[in-house]
Amino acid sequence: MTKLEDRIVAFSKLGALFTDYCEYVNAEEQIKTTNKWISELHNAVQAASLHNGWFTKENIVFCLHSWSKLLTKKELNNWFKTYDLKSLKTKCIAIIMAGNIPLVGFHDFLATILTGNSALIKLSSNDKILLPFVSSFLIEQVPSLANSIVYTEGRLKNFDAVIATGSNNTARYFEHYFGKKPNIIRKSRNSVAVLTGNESTEQLENLSEDIFRYYGLGCRSVSKLFVPKGYDFDAFFKAMYQKQEIIHHIKYANNYDYNKAVYLMSEFKILENGFLMIKEDPSYASPISSVFYEYYDSIEELKKKLNIDKDKIQCVVSNGLLDDEVDFGQTQLPSLIDYADNIDTVKFLLKTS
Repeated sequence: MTKLEDRIVAFSKLGALFTDYCEYVNAEEQIKTTNKWISELHNAVQAASLHNGWFTKENIVFCLHSWSKLLTKKELNNWFKTYDLKSLKTKCIAIIMAGNIPLVGFHDFLATILTGNSALIKLSSNDKILLPFVSSFLIEQVPSLANSIVYTEGRLKNFDAVIATGSNNTARYFEHYFGKKPNIIRKSRNSVAVLTGNESTEQLENLSEDIFRYYGLGCRSVSKLFVPKGYDFDAFFKAMYQKQEIIHHIKYANNYDYNKAVYLMSEFKILENGFLMIKEDPSYASPISSVFYEYYDSIEELKKKLNIDKDKIQCVVSNGLLDDEVDFGQTQLPSLIDYADNIDTVKFLLKTS
């Protein structure tokens, strides 16, 4: 088994590659690169974008840039220094990945490899290009990792534990098949924002990033607003206007047209601005191109509700209201310790080892 230090070095080199690639694609004049890995990553990004229309080049580059800031020796060492790594035993961890946003399962993969375990990976058909590229780069840095990273399209066999991410429906399937193994089984979650009416223009503009990044397809995408009674949505819609170009994306536009038609035919009361609809609704999961909202009477009562519904919520955007709140514009920039569903993946993997 390779040393943790060697694995951290390999991932830090991956982070450096992501940094170099983002600088390359954002250069005013893009010239042919002589760097083999930048060229291959560029090909992978283009292929992933063609394969899945939701994976635009802009969103993939955003994803890679976000990871580039975390994949450094300093960040990775700080992440692992609080864990006891003395008695590691290599286990095979089956990872079933969702495909809603680019590299959505990368954190599970990262934690599995850094803890010295091997990864048996079942990719989503929607996101099957980027992670295999990442694996090939890491294996060149540490050739022994070739024995620790395996992809399969068939039935998962010969594994010791499982991390599976999917919808509420697939979670029932996962629990049936994997319930006897140590597991983390994630269901659907959504993120919310709590507004008071005192938000600045900058905060509301930052909120547009939380709503529209990845077209709202991520569990950290804000799909629900909690607002005080009598809230005036004018400032909110003005702040959202900077994202108006999103309607030119054909898949998003099709969803907007379809969902608007459904709402109108059902005679639901909606507010809309040509690219975003908001609808009063108690649910957390809103369709693409729409955001639900719900009125609250008091912050204290809202806190109780959010606590009751915590298993449905990934993160909460607010300003000085909650202990574990996320700042406006930051939902898609989690740190290494922002574990999905608040389950410490590293602790789970070390317990399994």
